[in-house]
Amino acid sequence: MRFLHNMVRVKNLEAALKFYCDSLGLVEVRRMENEQGRFTLVFLAAPDDLDMAKDHHAPLIELTYNWDEEDYKGGRNFGHLAFEVDDIYGLCQKLMDEGIVINRPPRDGRMAFIRSPDGISIELLQKNGALEKKEPWASMDNIGEW
Repeated sequence: MRFLHNMVRVKNLEAALKFYCDSLGLVEVRRMENEQGRFTLVFLAAPDDLDMAKDHHAPLIELTYNWDEEDYKGGRNFGHLAFEVDDIYGLCQKLMDEGIVINRPPRDGRMAFIRSPDGISIELLQKNGALEKKEPWASMDNIGEW
């Protein structure tokens, strides 16, 4: 398993970039605009992590700017931690066997979400792209929030 990023929702992207980049000294690694989803993702890295972040897309902070205004209550501004895993199906089965709820099953062979005992959302991403879809995962519904 490898730590990838944590996600923080921001209300004002320019103010957030000024804080994280100008004040803290983080560096923008990449940016993604999603017109259909109406959001912008900006990935930042610490200067000492820059080469690794560019080569391996980790470790990063993901700033998520939703174009439609929203008041983030209850800690919703902090989104999730993300980890890259060798076998998403195997790990999810292990977690289920331990009684951990898979909130967003890996139906696509690529992504799943679970929650920590404190309710922190954790994203699991399959290393090297999606695995072939397979059951029971492909038919599983979401459970709760992720």
